[in-house]
Amino acid sequence: MARHDWKTDAIANVPLFSRCSRSEVARIAKLADEIDLKAGKSLTREGERGSEFFVILEGEADVRSDSSVLPPLGPGDFLGEIALVTDSPRTATVTAVTPVRALVITGRAFRLLMRDSPQIQGKVLEAVASRLAATTL
Repeated sequence: MARHDWKTDAIANVPLFSRCSRSEVARIAKLADEIDLKAGKSLTREGERGSEFFVILEGEADVRSDSSVLPPLGPGDFLGEIALVTDSPRTATVTAVTPVRALVITGRAFRLLMRDSPQIQGKVLEAVASRLAATTL
């Protein structure tokens, strides 16, 4: 089994990429790097420019937005897509509560993928629109 197959499986389970074909998901997975973060490390900071997209593989992270505590994130959860797609500041601060293992895709790689793959871009934008609509209801 190729090294990226487990990454493909992890990416395939992210709702953001649920509309993508298996080959499209494999292409996205090739962009992802695995990182390990210590407890207390911030993945994102509210108001800052977004430069990564994360998929949590193991561990738990707290989420705070406008001083509100939101439900924690854990394995299978993802974050950072809104800032990358909309080029807007981060909407929340996410901090590792436990050691976290995650996949990360840089903003540059994500934007190149969106530019070079209109079919993936359309599917990702549909998923982001659905996610944003669900948070504003």
